Amino acid sequence: MTEFVPLRSVLYMPSSNERALEKAKSIACDGLILDLEDAVAPDAKPAAREAACAAAASGEYGRRTVTIRVNGIGTEWHDADLEAAAAAGPDAVVVPKVNSAAEVRQLVDALERYGAPDHTTLWAMVETPVAILDALAIARASERLSTLVMGTNDLVKELYAEHVPGRAPILPSLHTALLAARAAGIAILDGVYNDVKDTDGFLAECRQGREMGFDGKTLIHPGQVEGANEAFAPSAQAVEDARGLIQAWEDGRGAGVVTYQGRMVENLHVESARRTLAIDEAIRALG
Repeated sequence: MTEFVPLRSVLYMPSSNERALEKAKSIACDGLILDLEDAVAPDAKPAAREAACAAAASGEYGRRTVTIRVNGIGTEWHDADLEAAAAAGPDAVVVPKVNSAAEVRQLVDALERYGAPDHTTLWAMVETPVAILDALAIARASERLSTLVMGTNDLVKELYAEHVPGRAPILPSLHTALLAARAAGIAILDGVYNDVKDTDGFLAECRQGREMGFDGKTLIHPGQVEGANEAFAPSAQAVEDARGLIQAWEDGRGAGVVTYQGRMVENLHVESARRTLAIDEAIRALG
């Protein structure tokens, strides 16, 4: 099994806000998206670009996965953002509104042309109807693409839908993108929850995302980190059951039918248990 990198909580931080970038060093999130797009006013974008790249290159964010979200393809800031981000060498470059496999390849070619180190991967935001319909092609377009990020606010807008509890209007889209990510063997992050004061609604959406199979959730406020970390981590009982199941499997090897707590154990159950333990160990390693 490849090394598991926890992405339970991935927090957007405005790169135009120096205090926010400093505070991010002490927030217990698994990942950061240093934002140059929505959270930054047009006249502040050049300074925000410089600040984000300096932060990403600083090595001062510990074990957190540090990414930079550039402005989208076709905007006046995109090329300069991408070139600067590639030179800074973050863990990933996040690109909004990626609509096709051709755009993925275009982005990867640009990263390589600008000298991005091998460890800098691409995260593609899926947030339009055409991206949902082409999600599998996008997910399989390049080995450098490591993560899909759901842009649920833009998706709701593009569909003329509404934000409702349970997210029924966009569930088919979420499932489609999730299927694509799993078919391609890459990670996928759920979209943001907008009402930072609605803790119950946020936690319910975290549980929904976890039950669906997302690796974690993108966040807009530090107060959401703890809830996401808990929701997307294996429970103590799940870890105990995983250890017990694997032990039963190993003890019963060659004995025909293996059971654990009255349930038949097959290889697929063992693979799931090992993934649970890998996730738990990776989370513990974060300290």
